[in-house]
This record gives sequence, C-alpha cells and structure tokens, in this order.
Amino acid sequence: MQIVFHPDAREELNRAISHYEDSERRLGYQFAVEIFAAVERIKINPNLWPMLDYEVRRCLVHRFPYGVIYFVDEKRSTVLILAVMHLHRQPGYWSDRA
Repeated sequence: MQIVFHPDAREELNRAISHYEDSERRLGYQFAVEIFAAVERIKINPNLWPMLDYEVRRCLVHRFPYGVIYFVDEKRSTVLILAVMHLHRQPGYWSDRA
C-alpha cells in the first residue's frame, strides 16, 4: 500500500510537531515517531481499525491524544491520510476532505 497525505493533513502534522517541540525539547520528535508508527500499522493492515464514516477509518496514536483519519482506495492500492486529528477538538472537521 502506498501512503499519501492530504495537504491539510500534512500541515496539521507539521503544526502539531512544532507545538510539541515548543512545549518540550524532543517531544515533537517523539510525537512524529508515534504518528508514523500509526501510519505503518495502517499500511500493514488498513482495514483493521473501525470506520467513522463511509469507508473512513481512524487509527489511534499511542501516548498522544491524536488519531490518524484515513481512507483506503483498494483499486489504487493507496491509503489517503485525511487528517492528523486531535481527539478533543472539532470532531468531523475533516469530512469535506474525503
């Protein structure tokens, strides 16, 4: 499976890394490691996590209150990361990206 980040999801990821790095040295790096570990779990078994909406799934991130929201395009063998979402803010804001 190929992983593709929606441009807004890539921006969310970069903002969150910067936020955590500003809070504590190396925390941004640790956050990025957890996000990419979740992405790797998705890549290995993309249909494992529960659906939130029509064919959109969420994989929770370890250690941080975030979820990786994604869509699997079986025909193209691609996973589209729609959002890197903080779990306590505006649920569903990403829905127009699908």
